[in-house]
Amino acid sequence: MRPAIGIDLGGTYIKAALVDTQTAKILATLSKPTRDGEFEGSTPSFAITVREIVEAFEARVGEKLSVGLSAPGLANPDGSCIDWMPGRMQGLEKRIWTDCLQRPCRVLNDAHAGLLGEVWAGAAQGTQDAFMLTLGTGVGGAIWSGGRLLKGRIGRAGHIGHICTDANGERDLFHTPGSLEAAIGNQTISLRSQGRYRTTHDLLDAYAAGDVQAEQIWLKSVRTLAAAIASLINILDPEIVIVGGGIAVGAGERLFGPLRQMLDGFEWRPGGQQAKLVPAALGDSAGCLGAVFHLISDATDTSNAPR
Repeated sequence: MRPAIGIDLGGTYIKAALVDTQTAKILATLSKPTRDGEFEGSTPSFAITVREIVEAFEARVGEKLSVGLSAPGLANPDGSCIDWMPGRMQGLEKRIWTDCLQRPCRVLNDAHAGLLGEVWAGAAQGTQDAFMLTLGTGVGGAIWSGGRLLKGRIGRAGHIGHICTDANGERDLFHTPGSLEAAIGNQTISLRSQGRYRTTHDLLDAYAAGDVQAEQIWLKSVRTLAAAIASLINILDPEIVIVGGGIAVGAGERLFGPLRQMLDGFEWRPGGQQAKLVPAALGDSAGCLGAVFHLISDATDTSNAPR
């Protein structure tokens, strides 16, 4: 057994796992509040908590361990830190985690880590071409193409939530007009429903109860999602499309049922070939597993992924 530590540093919680790097088996887990905005002297509290988690896992196995860490924002190409994360998690930008932890540590974006987890041990295991969408407060994404994680020149690749679905729509946080995130992310549900629903959960409950207005609002969002997925299939030609995140988990077949039906009409399927649409398989453990996979592999292929 060769253990390593995977850390998923989120805005609310820090999720961590001790992982067998040969089998992708999770040996132990920990979860602690992030305490975003809190400091001990000049050090953000989350950095101290991460160090404590690492030390706790090392005490369990009796040796120092390497760490894979995922976090929001654009990761430096060398994997040393998050280069760009404005507006929240003060103290994260430019923090060199190898120096902070005094242990080998490799850093990547949290959405990238989620997809790598699914590639290593989840829904995309054994594939060479896939992309993932996470539907929650916003819409995250990541792309696996030809056995490689697409990061792009500055780590920006995979921001699928910020593709344009309506050139005449309002601009989102990243200046994209009519973005996919605005069409289905939880943060815009009050606007999309003219204040009728506070959360997507409320909308889905009304939809399940037969509310006609809720059905119209929800299916309009799903239709936009289906059109975006069909467009991305044309661009990326994946084997598998993975959809995860809190909205997908909460909606279940209320999402996947109509989404599959709409893709039947939208997707170009030469010779009958079609991309497989699947829910994410790993839940909260995806980011931790993906961070470890990123640590132990250059992600040029899946040859070291368990079969």
